[in-house]
Amino acid sequence: MAPTTRLDPESCYRAVKARDRRFDGVFYTAVRTTGIYCRPSCPARTPAYGNVSFHPSAAAAQAAGYRACKRCLPDATPGSPDWDVSADVAGRAMRLIADGVVDRDGVAGLATRVGYTPRHLNRILTAELGAGPLALARARRAQTARVLIETTDLTYADIAFAAGFASVRQFNETLREVYAATPTQLRGRRGGGAATGEVTMRLAVRTPFAGRALHAFLAAHTVAGIEAAGDGWWAQSLALPHGPGTVRIELRDLTAHDGTALLPATFRLADLRDTGAAVERVRRLLDADCDPVAVDDAFLGDPVLGRLVRARPGLRVPGHVDGHELAVRTVVGQQVSVAGARTVTARLVREHGRPLPHPEGGLTHLFPDAATLAEVDPERLPMPRARGRALVGLCAALAEGRIALDRGADREEVRRRLVELPGIGPWTADYVAMRALGHPDVFLPTDIGIRDALRGLGEDPARAAALAERWRPWRSYAQLHLWQTLDSLKEAPPCGP
Repeated sequence: MAPTTRLDPESCYRAVKARDRRFDGVFYTAVRTTGIYCRPSCPARTPAYGNVSFHPSAAAAQAAGYRACKRCLPDATPGSPDWDVSADVAGRAMRLIADGVVDRDGVAGLATRVGYTPRHLNRILTAELGAGPLALARARRAQTARVLIETTDLTYADIAFAAGFASVRQFNETLREVYAATPTQLRGRRGGGAATGEVTMRLAVRTPFAGRALHAFLAAHTVAGIEAAGDGWWAQSLALPHGPGTVRIELRDLTAHDGTALLPATFRLADLRDTGAAVERVRRLLDADCDPVAVDDAFLGDPVLGRLVRARPGLRVPGHVDGHELAVRTVVGQQVSVAGARTVTARLVREHGRPLPHPEGGLTHLFPDAATLAEVDPERLPMPRARGRALVGLCAALAEGRIALDRGADREEVRRRLVELPGIGPWTADYVAMRALGHPDVFLPTDIGIRDALRGLGEDPARAAALAERWRPWRSYAQLHLWQTLDSLKEAPPCGP
């Protein structure tokens, strides 16, 4: 079932009767007799078929005059994984809206990023999601505000500012309209505290969630100065639209199979307007919008992956907070060990990164931006000359806007443009698509680690590509399951830090 207004009512109603959480975020159920909309898995009594309508987005339900259910909190549900599978214009636009592009650049800026006129983009989003970009951005601001109200001690004025509202009045009016509640009622008995640049909240992820495996992958690729890891936690510096920031998040296994769970995260931001963008980028890192039940169910009967999935349910594909950074790190890591790539990347950070105004523990810098690295003499980079030229050429393309890696870009077009650059081959382009663009269906059949993993499972590595055909459309997750069989992630293939 895809995120489109052409929803089949009978199929939707069957999912609602079954309270099937795999459809959470794919559509929303509105009940005419109560004026409330819910997610399909809402535990409330199932309404009669004649009293319900189905909407492709929370914004569409809100636009039709319905309020969010206070029991199942439908607007807090992670986004539909179908947007990532289809990789269509609506999905690209939604990812940019979540990153705050409409708030910063307006509808015209969003339309430019996806390559359409504002009018045509409005038609596409209305047809696919039931609401235009302004309504979708408004729903996102309301959701961000509710999360901040319920999980932080920020004052209401600071929350309005952080969520992207133009005024406190607009903030109050939107919350009353969307939630039929005032900010004070949403917060309940919790009081507001003094405003600082620190925001602690809980990020929703679907369960099961293999947090320890994600932590192990990230820790094995940690670069000094911009990342740090400890027992059950991960920290990273963030280059955000209005200034620098950092995040520290707790990563643990969440084994329940009954909905969503929450991961504590602490953000320190130079500008609270970056709250929404920071949260969205960390959610990308966590692959928080993955539907792990649907992915795992697709593999359980597979003779190669079945036992791996049963041993590690809810495995995520590690994303990244910055697509440009991931691409640079991938080129640095070409044909070298992970440890070697970490060393070289840390040197780039020290020599060309921007120091944080307030270092925190091991976090001292922001990663060098593409424009800075594009000006570096490739002969002076600590790597073979050909790779240095490839790195500088990539950074020039990123800095000039010829290639965009912000998850709003068309994936196939990005891949084509990447492989046109000297020194960028299919492996690099596909690895970038998997982690920077969040592509769920990427497989690297020539990857050394994949070949070693298949050999260890008694499979012929020469058949890697053929085997992977039956793992569509979740081949990126198959890739991670195979990598996880290696004795140590530090001995993994040269996939860059």
